[in-house]
Amino acid sequence: MPFSFNSEQKQTFLWLAIGLVLVALLVYLGPVLAPFIAAGVLAYALNPAVDWLSSKQIGKLSVPRSLAVIVVILLLLAAILALILVVLPMMQKQIPLLQEKIPGALSRLNAFLSPKLQDIGIRVRLDEVGIKRLVSQYFATSSDEVWSSVLTSAKVGSAAVLGWIATLSLIPIALFYLLLDWHAVLDRIQAVIPRRWVGQVVGFGQEVDGLLAQYLRGQLAVMLVLSIYYAGALAMFDFDVAVPVGVITGLLVFIPYLGFGLGLVLALIAAVLQFEGVQGLVVVAGIYSTGQVVESFFLTPRLVGERIGLHPLTVIFALMAFGHLFGFVGILLALPASAILAVALAHLRTQYINSSFYRQS
Repeated sequence: MPFSFNSEQKQTFLWLAIGLVLVALLVYLGPVLAPFIAAGVLAYALNPAVDWLSSKQIGKLSVPRSLAVIVVILLLLAAILALILVVLPMMQKQIPLLQEKIPGALSRLNAFLSPKLQDIGIRVRLDEVGIKRLVSQYFATSSDEVWSSVLTSAKVGSAAVLGWIATLSLIPIALFYLLLDWHAVLDRIQAVIPRRWVGQVVGFGQEVDGLLAQYLRGQLAVMLVLSIYYAGALAMFDFDVAVPVGVITGLLVFIPYLGFGLGLVLALIAAVLQFEGVQGLVVVAGIYSTGQVVESFFLTPRLVGERIGLHPLTVIFALMAFGHLFGFVGILLALPASAILAVALAHLRTQYINSSFYRQS
């Protein structure tokens, strides 16, 4: 007897196929969706503040949600601006002082490396005069190629900058509308879920919401601890740019490897310009190695991993696996996605334990 599908099965396969097509389309449109995804993440994080503010009353009138959304977005922008205004003046004050030390740093570098390079047959001066001579010779011998490369890089760079500007300008607009209609959007999503799955999907979403809230609190704690650690450790060894470099390193830790890498480069540059010899480089290496070990094997697993119910080894594996599969975006979303998968696997395990396949002896 040939196998045949009934009407309900045909509809199920049809809607599953449509769902897969929509998912594939979203993946294909990934770059276009970037500002909307960023706005969605921010909306999820800021919605409790909007709900709290809109529940308050001014006299006998309740605060309109639109006003609450505007106030919360302005507070977010003010916090970002305040951070910039705190860090930027420090950098502007310290950078000229460090620039004055560049010739001395180059002279020390030349005295250290030039004899070793001459021993292997390379004769080059690495001080200020020697570097200026090398740059002038390079431009004189390959000016056409250099300018062609510069123009090409300028075109690519300009396009990238314009793309970033467009993306950044779209985020607050999308954020406003998402926060304004947040509950309506959730209701619309719930309305299209097949009725027989509504209870399970809503329960699943509530569990994920609880885990992600724990994740956000844990990540903020990690950022605060690392900002204090890096700024304090660098200040302990009299680094002129201790506070701005330490704060930048700590606050960017939510983007794995970027905060650490950028902070390390800035600290190494400061060490070369400020200190004689290699003691500054050794200090920076010790501070950042210790910070990376503590963050990777203690802070993130304990303050983030335990809050979302993930074992420390699972957190480390998730970062590596998502980074390998999806690149930089995968690293950024590894822990929240792992929290969602943890809830899904817990439900799957419960279904498996209660199935006749498992219980049958």
